[in-house]
Amino acid sequence: MPISPELFRKVLGHFATGVTVVTMRRPSGQPWGFTVNAFSSVSLTPPLVLVCVDHRAESLQAMNEAGHFAVNFLTQEQEEIASRFASKLPDRFNGVVSSGGVHGSPLIAGCLGFIECKKVASHEHGDHNIIIGEVLEAEAGGGNPLLFYRGSYAKIEASLKTAKP
Repeated sequence: MPISPELFRKVLGHFATGVTVVTMRRPSGQPWGFTVNAFSSVSLTPPLVLVCVDHRAESLQAMNEAGHFAVNFLTQEQEEIASRFASKLPDRFNGVVSSGGVHGSPLIAGCLGFIECKKVASHEHGDHNIIIGEVLEAEAGGGNPLLFYRGSYAKIEASLKTAKP
């Protein structure tokens, strides 16, 4: 017999994840974004990632309509942005500095990094859709990551080491 959804959520909450904001453009050109911690790499060759989107989320329609999307990796200073994009606000980009990526997806300023993807597949499983993206562009910056742990945002102090030549 499977475990309850409540127990499953509680146990998974003990696994710290990075916090991302997935962004894209609606067919109207309007930017859209939502906070995601269900994100993972899938393959190095070709470079593939996955994002999981709840069937009940308004963002699933935006993902279904989009040909491209970006995943913005948030810093610990961007907790307010994470909360804004996790909300039901109609204009989540209001007051958020962003620029247009090469493939049209909004890129949030000040992130640890981003990847811009072409959507290549969508699979419906359980109560989520698994969206697969092929990474076309990527950039890494500096800072410390924002984490999600035990149902709330968390921070760590990452030490940056310089590679020896």
